[in-house]
Amino acid sequence: MKHRSMLFKSLIFLLFIYSVPTARGAEETPRQIVEGFQASLLAVMKEAESLGLKGRYARLAPAIEQAFDLPLMVRIAIGSYWNRTTAEQRTKLAAAFKRMSISTLATFVTGYSGERFETISEGPGQQNVHLVKTRIIDPDGSHVNITYIAKRYSDGWNLVDVVVDAGISELAVRQSEYRLILKKNGIDGLIRALNVKADQLMS
Repeated sequence: MKHRSMLFKSLIFLLFIYSVPTARGAEETPRQIVEGFQASLLAVMKEAESLGLKGRYARLAPAIEQAFDLPLMVRIAIGSYWNRTTAEQRTKLAAAFKRMSISTLATFVTGYSGERFETISEGPGQQNVHLVKTRIIDPDGSHVNITYIAKRYSDGWNLVDVVVDAGISELAVRQSEYRLILKKNGIDGLIRALNVKADQLMS
């Protein structure tokens, strides 16, 4: 079961930063957003084999689109490179992030072995964000802690980062990874790299 826990740690790391925000009602709380996303993920896990890779992709896409804020996250991830991009490049970069995210998640979610998500606590964090602390629990009792970070907008909340176990921020990991690509190949190079990887995963 330790392998399953590590799988889900990797899964949560990879899925969130490529998503596109969907307008939501202000009455939906960060906890509801997180629990709704996790419920969708479990549903796909339970039908993973019958859905197949393309079916999982199709089912996972709206769950990711509804939960996370790509524009803010990608802007932070690429830092000063954001100011050097054109409107067209920003659109292509967002689309490439989304394809890569959903493709990666679809290849990870291949079955269900009795896992469940549990919300531990929630409350305000630094810099006007809200923290929702959860964990994924294996049938043997082992678990991985997952903290979702939400930010409020005029039309409601969206998730903007995920911290796994001992303070490992997904956004910080992506900052390092993508800026290396940007330094060598620029924005267009990063877009190509993400699309190539998504194509490989779905082939």
